[in-house]
Amino acid sequence: MKLKFIIYSTFIALFVASCGSSSGGGKGINLFTVQQDKELGAQVAAEIASDPKTYPVLDSTRYASVYNYIYNVRNKILNSGNVSLKDEFQWRIQVIHDDSTLNAFCTPGGYIYVYTGILKFLESEDQLAGVIGHEIAHADMRHSTRQMTTMYGIQTLLDVLAGNRESIKTITAGLLQLKNSRSHETEADERSVHYLCNTDYNASGGAGFFEKLQAAGNSGTIEFLSTHPNPDNRIENYHNLKATKGCAGNKNYVAEYKAMINKLP
Repeated sequence: MKLKFIIYSTFIALFVASCGSSSGGGKGINLFTVQQDKELGAQVAAEIASDPKTYPVLDSTRYASVYNYIYNVRNKILNSGNVSLKDEFQWRIQVIHDDSTLNAFCTPGGYIYVYTGILKFLESEDQLAGVIGHEIAHADMRHSTRQMTTMYGIQTLLDVLAGNRESIKTITAGLLQLKNSRSHETEADERSVHYLCNTDYNASGGAGFFEKLQAAGNSGTIEFLSTHPNPDNRIENYHNLKATKGCAGNKNYVAEYKAMINKLP
């Protein structure tokens, strides 16, 4: 009885603290703590590592130069001073060898996965920075656990808070299938510009991905766009926000990016 009282007291405290906001700068209710984001992310990362057939991750030793390049992009974003949970999360990057998939995703706790398909589709470093900034934003704004708060019943979340392994397993499995809402995608786009604004990158680099999709005429078939806002609106939002914020960076590093791409399998 005492344990149950403690759990419900914890729930009430978290509910009051999280209504309207959540750590990391996002708006909305989040019953998960930052520590639980980290734990859930680690569990999802373990699930991915245990399934190399579905997620054939490139070896970081064999492709050290590729990883070093992408980590340098990540570091410029993290060192912009605008990532709220920079020192809380892992921000580990892994590259999945799948040229047919134009996608990237980030788990709670900052485990970032980028497919070779999207790497080869992009044309410059600022475009990659825009995509990575977008994925960092999902973790930094704690979108997954905010969304899961609304998806799962109170009892399931209370069980997670109490350390129930089966409930944690259910939540972990759900994370691998979770798709971000339109509002979260818009928020991540905006945050990507915010992160890049303090770097030498073109802060609207993320728009380049959607501009190329439009030119290719296949925007309706890409997983990255599933449930996402219309590409036209996203492109406009990227450029408008860059102008509004007065972001001065204009570097794209095309040659350096192509040299990295040539080292992929």
